[in-house]
Amino acid sequence: MKLTLAEEGKEYVVQRIDINDEELSAFLFSLGCYSGEPITVITKRKKNCVVSIKDSRYCIDSQLADAIVVY
Repeated sequence: MKLTLAEEGKEYVVQRIDINDEELSAFLFSLGCYSGEPITVITKRKKNCVVSIKDSRYCIDSQLADAIVVY
């Protein structure tokens, strides 16, 4: 399931990142968002999503959230 479809307040595990941009992939990796890591959606809005990764909160846009596949 894509992160944009995830429920608020529920913890998921990143399965994979579906993105062809090496720079964005490296950016997500630097945030701690990679396969096997837990991620929690704090809030969702139309154009962005606030997530918690490794005890830090980040605001990512919906296009980037759509590239993160979780289970």
